[in-house]
Amino acid sequence: MTAVLTEAEVATAAAPRQRRRPASGALAVLPLLAFTAIAFGIPALAMLNGAFTVKDQTTGATSYSTANLTASLHGAYLTALLGSVKLSAVSAAIGTVLGLLFAQAVVTSRFPVLREAVLTASGVLANFGGVPLAFAFVATLGNSGVLTRHLDLTAKGWSLYSFSGLVIVYLYFLIPLMVLTITPALDGLRVQWREAAQNNGATTVQYWRHVALPVLLPSLLGGFVLLFGSAFAAYATAAAMVGSAVPLVTLQIADAISGNVLVGQENVALALSLDMVLVAGLVMAVYLPLQRRSARWLA
Repeated sequence: MTAVLTEAEVATAAAPRQRRRPASGALAVLPLLAFTAIAFGIPALAMLNGAFTVKDQTTGATSYSTANLTASLHGAYLTALLGSVKLSAVSAAIGTVLGLLFAQAVVTSRFPVLREAVLTASGVLANFGGVPLAFAFVATLGNSGVLTRHLDLTAKGWSLYSFSGLVIVYLYFLIPLMVLTITPALDGLRVQWREAAQNNGATTVQYWRHVALPVLLPSLLGGFVLLFGSAFAAYATAAAMVGSAVPLVTLQIADAISGNVLVGQENVALALSLDMVLVAGLVMAVYLPLQRRSARWLA
């Protein structure tokens, strides 16, 4: 009886503490929620408000209208938006494939030093962008670059300041980013799955087609989404390299913010930003359902 009473007393004493844990956990999240509301919520509301605000040039009165969004989906603005989507999709697709191949080579390597070196270098290169990256490629593959002159690439039709040249530059930081993203998923592939496939007479191609790739598909799409977003939001590299030679929505936003727009279209930049948010939201809507399907396999 004493033992029973003791256990009951312990349970009774522990009950208040168990009830207090959720409350303390919620309080711990409050600083993060406050930071998110200030750093992301307020700018998002300001962007949303400005995207639908139109100023009458005659009276100076402001009103809510969809004129800015309409303007952002016509003419040069639409061309720039489609150009950014195309550039991001092509760069992300190539980066996803090449990143998967490099990551698989690293994961299956017998040299731990090679794995550590590649992952460390990928962490550095994935964050190397902007004007320094543009200058490095201009000095190497520009019109007067070292490789351009030695290999006579200009005579062969090569131009760094083009769509294909920009794709190559973006791959410099997208491939390492994909290596970092997909490596944990490759580590989650169990050796027993490959052994079971081999015992049933499956070739390497059949194993990847029917076992590995279906399991990795959500992770690959997640990496593609991450690469797409990185390329879609990139500005400094393209601005320093191609300027207005390749129409991109980020460059159009910069022009609109600096005042290079028609009178009465000052808020078109905010409408273009809202377009970018909507495109990113559509891409994420495809990824999230697939992520839940792969969680049970790679857990």
